[in-house]
Amino acid sequence: MRLRVTHSIVRRFEPPAPGVTQLLRLTPRNHEGQHVISWRIDVSGDARLSAHEDAFGNLTHVFSAAGPLESLRIIVDGEVETQNSDGVMRGTVERFSPNLFLRDTPLTQADQRIGDFAHDIRDAKKGNILDELHLLLDRLHQEMRGEDEPSQTEAATAAEVFLRKRGVARDLTHIFIGAARCLSIPARFVAGYLCIGGAAQRSGHAWAEAYVPNLGWIGFDPVKGACPTDAYIRVAVGLDALGAIAVRGAHSGGGGEKLAVAIEVNQ
Repeated sequence: MRLRVTHSIVRRFEPPAPGVTQLLRLTPRNHEGQHVISWRIDVSGDARLSAHEDAFGNLTHVFSAAGPLESLRIIVDGEVETQNSDGVMRGTVERFSPNLFLRDTPLTQADQRIGDFAHDIRDAKKGNILDELHLLLDRLHQEMRGEDEPSQTEAATAAEVFLRKRGVARDLTHIFIGAARCLSIPARFVAGYLCIGGAAQRSGHAWAEAYVPNLGWIGFDPVKGACPTDAYIRVAVGLDALGAIAVRGAHSGGGGEKLAVAIEVNQ
């Protein structure tokens, strides 16, 4: 499938900001099943993008812009050719042993409820890791309600979301990761895009990858209750959402900020 992405991020500052520094994780990499045909990031104002790679191998860009700035606009435009791999990831950049992704973070830390939920799944599947992961995916999809919210909402912890039984893709992914790690299964956060028929979106998509011996990393989307297909574009990975977030940064001056995001992914 050939997918076209248009992603607009507009930040407005009240009062105008004296300066802004931003870190962008907005550029996908090639791997088996994903080939980047073209990709461009434009930033308003007199800003120069500096390309880097972070510790996980994500492609990043950093820039600073001097003010006063009333607004800052970031535009992403690109095309990616994808193929369905049934969620199995091959050819990705791997800087660390899978065991690193057993490490909990405040956002993914499982409480007693999530721990009991995970071990009920292990009891049902008797230690077959792949079967455990698919049952975890099915149970979360059935018991949690996925919500569509603006991307600027603050991330809740896995325990908080599990208690209220609803959350955005980022939140349900944190539960999946926390539950998998309870079972000593390495799991990580993935940020990217999902084609949903050309409809406008207010945020990117998120899902998890878990490591299965003899198979490698496999994607699981608890919102859709399925493994990623060729409708997905994988952009960045991390221990949780903070490690894979699309835009992170700060502005000087201490004023307020409003964020507007618009995303379209079309075939």
